[in-house]
Amino acid sequence: MRWISFAFFNVCRNGRRSLFTILVAAVAVAAILTTSGFALFTYQSLAEKAARDEGNFIITHQKFLKEEEDTPLQYGLSDIEKLIAQLETDEGIKSVLPRINFNGLVSNGEKSSIFIGLGVDPEEFMVKGPFLTMLEGKALSNFGNEDEAEVVLGKELARNLKVTVGDYITLMSTTTDGALNAMDFTIRGIYTTGVPDLDKRQLYVKLSDAQSLLYTEKVSSLSVYLFDISKTQQTVLDYQKRDQSLEFTHWWKRAFYYQSVKDLYNRIFGLLGGIMVLLVFFSISNTMAMTVSERTREIGTVSAMGSYQWEIIRNFVLESSMIGFIGAALGIVASAFIAWGLVYLGLEMPPPPGSNQGYPLTITFSWEVAGIVLLTMVLVCVLAALKAAYKGSSKSITEALSHV
Repeated sequence: MRWISFAFFNVCRNGRRSLFTILVAAVAVAAILTTSGFALFTYQSLAEKAARDEGNFIITHQKFLKEEEDTPLQYGLSDIEKLIAQLETDEGIKSVLPRINFNGLVSNGEKSSIFIGLGVDPEEFMVKGPFLTMLEGKALSNFGNEDEAEVVLGKELARNLKVTVGDYITLMSTTTDGALNAMDFTIRGIYTTGVPDLDKRQLYVKLSDAQSLLYTEKVSSLSVYLFDISKTQQTVLDYQKRDQSLEFTHWWKRAFYYQSVKDLYNRIFGLLGGIMVLLVFFSISNTMAMTVSERTREIGTVSAMGSYQWEIIRNFVLESSMIGFIGAALGIVASAFIAWGLVYLGLEMPPPPGSNQGYPLTITFSWEVAGIVLLTMVLVCVLAALKAAYKGSSKSITEALSHV
């Protein structure tokens, strides 16, 4: 504690210089934590969205994701009731939802368009939460008209067909036998996903109606939702060991947008963080070089009194570390206030490419990242001090005492 107190008083000897260096470190740390917090929030949001869209993991035929199907549901799953019942006994699993992916033509009687269809259990709209923004009407429900096939359309697809809630449309697709089949559907709702390309083609129907259209009892996949997303890896490994005949795919292997954004942000913010670290290194190097130069005669005096070179270097390292620690601590506090302020202000980012909806500008404050940045800044300051202190303490006593 005595040496630390000496280091503190030495830092105060050049108050303005030390204050400037501390502010540089604080700004650098705040910048690193703010940008990394924005990246963390983005990663978490995209991860939750990807896991919500298709499940924490999906169960498919082994060839479903590897080969193109010659006919619809060629690699579909059959007799799924037993598998679903087995999965639902697991306390960590929230829900198991079957899904059919299909496509074809949709017509209003006068105009036709290509569609990408999803046959789902209406329970999916409750399990996944508000993943679609309903503009008109309602989402699919188990409490709707059982005698009438219903569909919900993307807003651009509905606009192109010039239809609205309550109108009838016809879906035509290829059955599992390779024949053509058509069914009439009543429009129950119109939604937007926030992605214009999806809104132009996508529609949802009940799983039973999709099976009737395709003449099949199969499903494309089973989406499994867990209570805790962090347990996805372990749960998949457990089920893979039990059944080798099926393919168990994690959500992140299907989240191509998430992976692309993460790779991009890691490069951008990694480069920014590196620049900030270099800025602090050069700033503290300059500060310590000036400090050592001004105290060269003092170094010669303590050397003449019997102090070892490593003791002199230690003193300067403690001073530099204290500057780095104070600056990093101030930066951490500043980033925490910035994170709180953004939540309070409720600012939004503009829509990303390929979307027409913005999202909240939020920063995730992480104590783990803050600790790593704090240690990094202290280490950078130690290295900068070692460079300057070693050079100053290497002079002979007579040379140091005669320094002007």
